[in-house]
Amino acid sequence: MTPVPRSALILGLAGLIPFAWGGVTVLVPALADWSAATLGGRFTGPYVGLAYGTVILAFMSGVLWGFATRAEGAEAAQGYGLSVIPALWAFFMVGGGPVSAAINLMAGFVGLLALDWHFWRAGLAPDWWMRLRAGLTAGVLASLAPIAV
Repeated sequence: MTPVPRSALILGLAGLIPFAWGGVTVLVPALADWSAATLGGRFTGPYVGLAYGTVILAFMSGVLWGFATRAEGAEAAQGYGLSVIPALWAFFMVGGGPVSAAINLMAGFVGLLALDWHFWRAGLAPDWWMRLRAGLTAGVLASLAPIAV
């Protein structure tokens, strides 16, 4: 097994910052007040976590699509079909208020991890992929949890 490339790890961890910021500003009202006054409401509390989570699910659909290009025939067709699920999930399921949106986003990221595993198991993702994705998914779920309660 090859280690997770340093650049992928650093960028993946950096990608957790908006999620973590959203969760922390939900848990710490004084920080939320500062963030809203300094950065604006869009970058505070549930708003940043939910908006960013929606963007990341759509982004990950593109990543999975890229993995599908490594397959051929029916396997490629199945991969393309599966790859659009995270983006469609975000489009149709993230709305209706912050609590339900956060719960649905969390479910979307758990489903994404299952799709990651499918592509990895098929040999279409790098051998280090699941080590990276499992940790990042845990970080996403922990960051969205304060919004979901």
